Amino acid sequence: MTAPRTATTFPPPVMEARRWLDGVTFPPDRPLINVSQAAPVEPPHPEMRLAMADAALNDDSVHLYGPVLGSPELRDALAARTSGIYGGTVAADQTAITSGCNQAFAAAIATLCAEGDEVIVPVPWYFNHKMWLDMAGAKAVPLGVEHDMMPDPWDAAKLITPRTRAIVLVTPNNPTGIEYPDDLITAFYDICASRGIALIVDETYRDFHASPDVPHSLFQRIGWDETLIHLYSFSKAYRLTGHRVGALIASPARLAEVEKFLDTVAICPNQIGQHAALWGMQNLDQWLAGERDEILARRHAITAQMPQLAEDGWQLLGLGGYFAYMRHPFAMSSAELAPLLVKEAGILCLPGTMFYPQDHAKGATQLRIAFANLDADGIATLFARLKALDLPRA
Repeated sequence: MTAPRTATTFPPPVMEARRWLDGVTFPPDRPLINVSQAAPVEPPHPEMRLAMADAALNDDSVHLYGPVLGSPELRDALAARTSGIYGGTVAADQTAITSGCNQAFAAAIATLCAEGDEVIVPVPWYFNHKMWLDMAGAKAVPLGVEHDMMPDPWDAAKLITPRTRAIVLVTPNNPTGIEYPDDLITAFYDICASRGIALIVDETYRDFHASPDVPHSLFQRIGWDETLIHLYSFSKAYRLTGHRVGALIASPARLAEVEKFLDTVAICPNQIGQHAALWGMQNLDQWLAGERDEILARRHAITAQMPQLAEDGWQLLGLGGYFAYMRHPFAMSSAELAPLLVKEAGILCLPGTMFYPQDHAKGATQLRIAFANLDADGIATLFARLKALDLPRA
């Protein structure tokens, strides 16, 4: 008997990790430090919440179905914002609004892949991408990374077969935090363009990039939409995770195919969430710059705290976006270590094994720390608890 699509993949990792908390009590002097999920825990800006409430009370249209590809006003604003950030040209008919960035990825894959087609994905990979490829009947082809946690475009080129439909890049990366430089992204683009496959670039964490420079030059290319499929999330920038607002930027022809997918799984994106995203782009640039500054300050706190762990054999493999990606020094797999940290240190984080193919050796030595919700004092406490661990060393 053929297995249903959902049986072709693994359970949601974040939900699995939450189950490690069952039956564990955390004393008042050592509360849980939850660095497992990369999502803001604070609500949106107060004035944005008022604007959302006003829309809910006074704009009847936000309670009705809207256009499948999203609000025309939000698509216009996204096109203008993207053009401005990247110094390129993006039109409104090259944009679509989705119910979160994961849905944008799913829609992109639906336009690209038939049963048995292949998508090249650097490892460690974002597990939701792998899950969707599994359920779509596509093969995720792992691309190893170098010691600096960056994938090699020429290694990727060697993996391309007649069934390859796309290469996926996430930058700033989830789980490693690494920010891919323009020349690396461009090299991947050139390979994809020359081989007639798509380059999917997921920039969910773009608003927290460490560099003030243009993240990449792809939108400046003539005919960029023949190769590039760009994904973005409003959730992280404006704390709209519960309202599910993402975006996909591609050619109008591809968006016509995307529309088929979105019409069957959502009909339209969340109307109040779209209203909030538009209001945010119109009113919160200065506030968002402050949010970025705070994330960069927390990133600096990680760097400042790292020497005390390095002397015990820990290694910081990647840092950026919301993430610190570490190699631990203990004589056990991270799949065993991560649940143990809940009981031994009051820390909930994700093991590297969740970001690799099954039984991949590297994942056993790695942990992902989603530090964005910890201030400098919280980061210091986290590192003190990791420093105090008394476990067998490798």
